Amino acid sequence: MSFFFSFGTLLTDVVSIPKTNENFRLLYDTKGRFRLHSLRDEEAKFKLCKVRSVQFGQKGIPYINTYDGRTIRYPDPLIKANDTIKLDLEENKITDFIKFDVGNIVMVTGGRNRGRVGIIKNREKHKGSFETIHIQDALGHEFATRLGNVFTIGKGSKPWVSLPKGKGIKLSIIEEARKRQAAQAAA
Repeated sequence: MSFFFSFGTLLTDVVSIPKTNENFRLLYDTKGRFRLHSLRDEEAKFKLCKVRSVQFGQKGIPYINTYDGRTIRYPDPLIKANDTIKLDLEENKITDFIKFDVGNIVMVTGGRNRGRVGIIKNREKHKGSFETIHIQDALGHEFATRLGNVFTIGKGSKPWVSLPKGKGIKLSIIEEARKRQAAQAAA
């Protein structure tokens, strides 16, 4: 997966600048590039992490591995692989989690649709191949991607993190041209 940024920061990491009292979250824009998105102080206290695997250690102690390399012991038994946890950055504890289910809002983190945000409409399981996830954005555009490229960011249609300008909706070339023409006509 292409979660890495050049300074060891990852998708949904919070970057704080104490001198200016500013907080930013690292997210993808609809063109697939990393963008720093400005945050309020209360939103900078947590981070979303995708669960890679759930395993049992010595003496049957359960633990989860997340995409950013964290290992968290004694998680909620309902947390499974591909779910998303809400991690309190001050206490380093799980405060809540989101199941990877149809109807939840997701961000695409890989492939040609990287940076797009939408709601899971369907999940196709193919034996011996990749699982395909069908997603619909807020404008009704549907697209599909692999399971490994999808990151759940909220329950239902409400994201747990604020989204950058455009809300993860990728416009077609014609829609972008019409939007530019309307802006020029208004000016």
